[in-house]
Amino acid sequence: MKKDYFRPAIAAMAGYMPGEQPDRKDMVKLNTNENPYPPSPEVEKTLRTLDCAQLRRYPNSTSDCVRDAAARLNGAARENIIAGNGSDDLLTMIFRAFTSPDLPMASINPSYTLYQDLAVMQEASVILIDLQPRTFALPPDLLEQAKVANLLMIARPNSPTGNSFPFAEVENICRKFDGMVVIDEAYADFADDTCMSLALSLPNVIVMRTMSKSYALAGVRVGYAVSSPAVIEGLMKLKDSYNVDGIAQAVAAAAMGDRAYLAGRVAAIKAARAKLAADLGGLGFEVVDSRANFVFARPPRGDGRGYFEFLRDRGVFIRFFDRPRTREYVRITVGTPEEMDILTGLTREYLKK
Repeated sequence: MKKDYFRPAIAAMAGYMPGEQPDRKDMVKLNTNENPYPPSPEVEKTLRTLDCAQLRRYPNSTSDCVRDAAARLNGAARENIIAGNGSDDLLTMIFRAFTSPDLPMASINPSYTLYQDLAVMQEASVILIDLQPRTFALPPDLLEQAKVANLLMIARPNSPTGNSFPFAEVENICRKFDGMVVIDEAYADFADDTCMSLALSLPNVIVMRTMSKSYALAGVRVGYAVSSPAVIEGLMKLKDSYNVDGIAQAVAAAAMGDRAYLAGRVAAIKAARAKLAADLGGLGFEVVDSRANFVFARPPRGDGRGYFEFLRDRGVFIRFFDRPRTREYVRITVGTPEEMDILTGLTREYLKK
């Protein structure tokens, strides 16, 4: 029998499955919450002025231009911020720091499933705390369910559901939880408020942000986390030596500096989100109140898979999560008005079947 050299926990896990990236030109891609618009013109300007000769040098090891730009944006200091090769890189550091076989992780459910995979890699126990049916609100006994965990993950707005949670509820959880609370704010720019103030005022809170969604920089992989200087100093011990490449650092800093462009694109996406939710609701879908750049919706017959496959066969890609609490729903990224019209037209076709 061939020897398995992997640790048992790794050999047994399936691994995280990212959203499909179809290699097609004739498609409407609404499955991975990418921005339908290009990044700020400042990004292209920065790319054109980069000195190619500098690529022979290692980049700044702590991504200080990104940290400084994020600090200006959030009323923080460089010492409050760590940058990563996307949010997933930051999550890897966080799980290395705060989970182990005797330090469990708790997460709301449904949510970003990578949290569970990262806990398994650390051989940490996973406590899944079910959100309330249909509304996907936080359960009133969340703190009781999470009390033995050392790390509590809350995505706000949540994915795949898109809804947010009242600030007061989250603040109460952060103040009372005896461990580290990570608030994953990948979609915060599309929401009504954020929890950044908690990361800057409480010693056990980390708020994460990504450049992939509102800034339209999914292709360069940059994210950052905000917390107390003591927490950031600890996470710095766990990052790869040069974890964000020099080009990514430069364009991320440029994008964060163009606030007017960000505001305009976010406003367009929020308007398209409202129209999509209204259109689907008018066609009999049950639509969760979204504060992200996507909607989570239940088709009239609850056949999430059938609706997903119908659209996929016609070149429109959305996301279907085949799990007990999500398989009656689909997640649809907000696209351009033209893409939304194609989706709505095909949806009417689907409902006639």
